[in-house]
Amino acid sequence: MISLHTSPGASPGAGDVGGMNVVIRQLSDELARLGCAVEILTRRTDPQAPDSIELDPGVRLRHLDAGPPRVLAKNAHESLVPEFAAALRGLPGYDLVHAHHWYSGLAARQAAADWGAPLVQSLHSIAAAPHTPLSAGERPESPGRLAAEQALARRADALHAVSTAERDTIVDRLGADPARVEVIPPGVDTRQFHPQRAEQGGPGYLLMAARLEPLKGADLAIETFARIDPALVGELIVCGGATSGFEDYVTELHHLVADRGLGERVRFVGARDRDELARLMAGARLFLNPSHSETYGLTALEAAACGVPVVASAAGGLVEAVRHGETGLVLDSRDPQDWAEAVTGLLRDPDQVRRLGVGGLEHARAHTWALMARRTLASYRRLLGRG
Repeated sequence: MISLHTSPGASPGAGDVGGMNVVIRQLSDELARLGCAVEILTRRTDPQAPDSIELDPGVRLRHLDAGPPRVLAKNAHESLVPEFAAALRGLPGYDLVHAHHWYSGLAARQAAADWGAPLVQSLHSIAAAPHTPLSAGERPESPGRLAAEQALARRADALHAVSTAERDTIVDRLGADPARVEVIPPGVDTRQFHPQRAEQGGPGYLLMAARLEPLKGADLAIETFARIDPALVGELIVCGGATSGFEDYVTELHHLVADRGLGERVRFVGARDRDELARLMAGARLFLNPSHSETYGLTALEAAACGVPVVASAAGGLVEAVRHGETGLVLDSRDPQDWAEAVTGLLRDPDQVRRLGVGGLEHARAHTWALMARRTLASYRRLLGRG
């Protein structure tokens, strides 16, 4: 497993540590339980970090030197690809290489070829074409990104997508052969994310959990909350830290809260560990996911596993992570008034909330990390001529 720009050993929710890290870590653990020896290769961001460490039985995290040993903004990693690629080629080799994100794939191509190892590519997000207007909140792309992703889509031995929306983008935008693109949805740990029905006083809270950058749409969550009757819900909790390079956006969000007169009713609680996030989700009245773009939307599935309905934007894979009218609501609009009316309608209809919560539990229980690992291993075996 190659993750150049962000370490799956780090805690999600801040910097550039998010859903991709969770997928790599959980998938690796489950593959190890199936008998695979897994090494996760990432860039060293701490001079004191060991060369390698066992994360779990059968899963080893290895730090490779490329660039300064400190955390860098995501877009600074393109220039480090050649150095990371050279570090890879200095390793003895692997049976199969699974690259996550385009930086990793670009760095891994030659090493995989030298080792005679199949290259599997997971993109996790895909560049917008130059002629495509970027949605509000999307960061401009690195100049070489789209060309690199197109090359990976053509040359990787297999591409794994987490949703049919991502598969369609890989085929339509990047020109991949549909026969080499397989949809393998992520899972959720229902032992960690599950309903916790402790009674709470007061009108409760809405929850949003994401890294704080414009793409994730926390401003829409705040504008929505500002339009909801305080008697219906008391607080909006925003869980997550600033994405590297977007610290000013967090300041803008605090100004927005003040401008809307929300004062202490919006709480920014920073990045939380997975157990704390699960408790926050389970205690929420509703979970909001107002992202401009998502290949899947892992937090929506985690909220569903807690029995909490999700209100999400109709962005990419979110329409698969959230089943409209069954596990939550999917909204085409980004008008805060439309969102406020949808949320208000749910808050005033506890029977519908319960129905969506039950539907969410059924949906989440059909998505396990073990199932993702079995499907992933089957793909590996086909590439290795063993399946």
